[in-house]
Amino acid sequence: MDYRRIIPCLDVKNGRLVKGVHFVELKELGDPAESAAAYSEAGADELVFLDIKATLDNRQTLLDAVRRTVERISIPLTVGGGIRSVADVDALLEVGASKVSINTAAVRNPDLVREAADRFGSQRITVAIDTRKSDACPSGFEVVVRGGTEGAGLDAVAWAKRVEALGAGTLLPTSMDADGTQAGYDIPMTRAIADAVQVPVIASGGAGTLEHLYEAIAEGHADAVLVASIAHYGTYTIAQMKQYLVERGCNCRMSA
Repeated sequence: MDYRRIIPCLDVKNGRLVKGVHFVELKELGDPAESAAAYSEAGADELVFLDIKATLDNRQTLLDAVRRTVERISIPLTVGGGIRSVADVDALLEVGASKVSINTAAVRNPDLVREAADRFGSQRITVAIDTRKSDACPSGFEVVVRGGTEGAGLDAVAWAKRVEALGAGTLLPTSMDADGTQAGYDIPMTRAIADAVQVPVIASGGAGTLEHLYEAIAEGHADAVLVASIAHYGTYTIAQMKQYLVERGCNCRMSA
């Protein structure tokens, strides 16, 4: 059965859980391993751990923080941030990550996606695509890199199709415009990418209500939804999110 997944996102800076708006104005929220354990217990399907400063700081993901998180959970963990080589991917998988998410490095070196997929399998390789609205791109959305600080000059939909061809097994498009606003996902961007590829797409950036989750699936054609603010701040529980989706005809894996 094709389940729609709820995936809390742990943005991590200096080993601490944070949440921002438009990729800035970061607030510290605690220990990512503790939050991960709580979400795992609460019925989340997967987790995403993003070391959001690793690329800007020109360093690898904090392996110890990932290891501590993995030890506390019983669900798959995708890790991103600072991944620049096959060796970096290998190191994260070695400490227990289920998948890795490549973003800026994929734009700088697209062959990294192919090399990683060939070595570890497409199912372990996610490509994160940060986007912003741009009239200069045919789809209306441009890829941004380095934590949203640089435009890549790439059309987001064309890039999604390219990395799928290179072997990415999952795509994680995030709207920088919507990030942290709790005003809803960028549905046109999500749908444009989801309709252009065959691999699973995770909607990301802007969830604020239960209806936003449903819109991402029903209108954005997403396979899964990433949540942060509405989960971290206790607005809704994972169970409430899934129940809402189930009541609207979505298949969700409910906790016993």
